[in-house]
Amino acid sequence: MDVKGLFVILVSGILVNNFILSKFLGICPFLGVSKQVETASGMGMAVTFVMTIASIITYFVQHAILEPFGLEYLQTIAFILVIAALVQFVEMVIQKVSPTLYQALGVYLPLITTNCAVLGLTIMNIQSGYGLIETIVNAIGAAVGFSLAIILFAGIRERLVISDVPSVFKGFPVALITASLMAIAFLGFAGLV
Repeated sequence: MDVKGLFVILVSGILVNNFILSKFLGICPFLGVSKQVETASGMGMAVTFVMTIASIITYFVQHAILEPFGLEYLQTIAFILVIAALVQFVEMVIQKVSPTLYQALGVYLPLITTNCAVLGLTIMNIQSGYGLIETIVNAIGAAVGFSLAIILFAGIRERLVISDVPSVFKGFPVALITASLMAIAFLGFAGLV
């Protein structure tokens, strides 16, 4: 594939097919970890690492193990095992490198294991018939799109805490309204690619 095609895959993953705001995958960490930009950035970095590495490893698992031995029906289980192992590795690294970020992410860090955006990305890469390079570019685009959405949302939520919001909408209700407005805004990118 040429550079133009790779660029289209990258932009599509970031803006047009954003996993959170267009495909509605990965909503749990999006709503749970997005109260502060610092925490959202940490989650974005962790998900970026897991998405990229998981896509590479699952590409090889699919093409080197599952397809040659006719075990395609084990795809979901195999991919979940790969993702779980990566998340355990990321959790240990974050706990050693940044204990405060580890505490801030709390239960949402192990939830990356069951984050449907990560599993959805790995399965979509296979279903799209991407080669290794396209898989990596799509993973990076999806991860950057995930990070962009969660950091933007966290920035808005930080401002909403100090804004004059009617008491009925304070907290989670205004967060849901904001998320829906962000999803509508990202629909504007639909004709971009």
